Amino acid sequence: MLISFSDSPEYIRRTKKPFRPPQASLAEVRAVVPKHLFEKNTLRGMLYVVRDVTCVLVFYELGWRIDPFAQACGQSLSPVVASIVRCALWATYWLFQSLAFSGWWCLAHEAGHGTLSSISWINHVVGFTLHTFLLVPYYAWRSSHHSHHKATQSLERDENYLPKTRSDYRIPAEHIAHPSDYHEIFEETPIYTLIRMIVMQAIGWNYYLLTNIMGNPSYPPGTNHFRPSSALFKPHERSKIVASNVGLAVMASLLILWTSHVGFWSFVRFYLVPYILTNHWIVMLTYLHHSDPTLPHYRSKEWTFLRGAVSTVDRPLLGWLGRFFLHNVSHDHVAHHLFSTIPFYNQPYVTEAIKTVLQDDYNYDSTNSFRALYRTFSQCCFIEDDGDIVFYKNKDGKAVRILESDLKRD
Repeated sequence: MLISFSDSPEYIRRTKKPFRPPQASLAEVRAVVPKHLFEKNTLRGMLYVVRDVTCVLVFYELGWRIDPFAQACGQSLSPVVASIVRCALWATYWLFQSLAFSGWWCLAHEAGHGTLSSISWINHVVGFTLHTFLLVPYYAWRSSHHSHHKATQSLERDENYLPKTRSDYRIPAEHIAHPSDYHEIFEETPIYTLIRMIVMQAIGWNYYLLTNIMGNPSYPPGTNHFRPSSALFKPHERSKIVASNVGLAVMASLLILWTSHVGFWSFVRFYLVPYILTNHWIVMLTYLHHSDPTLPHYRSKEWTFLRGAVSTVDRPLLGWLGRFFLHNVSHDHVAHHLFSTIPFYNQPYVTEAIKTVLQDDYNYDSTNSFRALYRTFSQCCFIEDDGDIVFYKNKDGKAVRILESDLKRD
């Protein structure tokens, strides 16, 4: 079966359909979700943790066998074959270990929502441990992530991937702007665009934690996820931010100790490369959840919790690999935003239930996720400074979707 890199039928339909805010109520959506799906099963949650930890350990052990196996191939076949085998096996290791690491990130994310267990301390121990291994400040990111869930797609209060406006780029007003005004800012060669994407995918997650880049612009300069007094956190959270930082210091020390034992090159191959790729998967899935030419952002007059929650999109990221390693985080993200306290293993059932109420307001996009990433990166350029419901505009100053109310006025 050939992989298509064209826009999906679902995406194309949305571009051709004028947007009307969802008409269903949160009560109507909640009514179709069976109550037993809200129940947390500690044993089941811990079995997923054991499974994912086992995957990382198995991949790690297999990694140590790559070079001896390649060397054996060289002795029995040829040095060229040995090099090809070695490169292929290391690439395979990096792919699967990065996905396994991403699974840890997703489980820690679930723990932060309290879905691995009904016992709070179990969630925090698991979440803190898994995130700290990946150099993620568990309590700090958990705090800002909860704020994101409370105000998804709100231009005043959301925490992540807030779009820049026309005035931020100092583009002339729409009625006097010329195509050259947009192209001067957004026109790039494909190679330059690709380089910027690679940089974002490789270090974007770390840069966000350090600088709050693409976070809410209302925070003062210097806002980050490591300073206990940061504006991101409430005063009662500061001791937990310190705990997160202590955990990161311990993990960094362990990495240094381990590196001194196995060597720097082994550190690069076994941890650093999978870690960078893990950051790529994290940025990719979170960016695509809420950034798309067909998804609206709301200003305070029009924003509601339900409108924000359904202004995300479900994507079959990596197919069955995404289901297995990423714990449904992209396949069922709309359901997760509506009911973040439902365990991830129940979210596929929630998705099927809410479709019956949301109908056309449920967003799904089967576009190849790498194509969707490039599309979003290259087309989601800016939004207007006014308007209560706005869509991203591209490098030509055009939005691919219009409001039904604007169409009626015209």
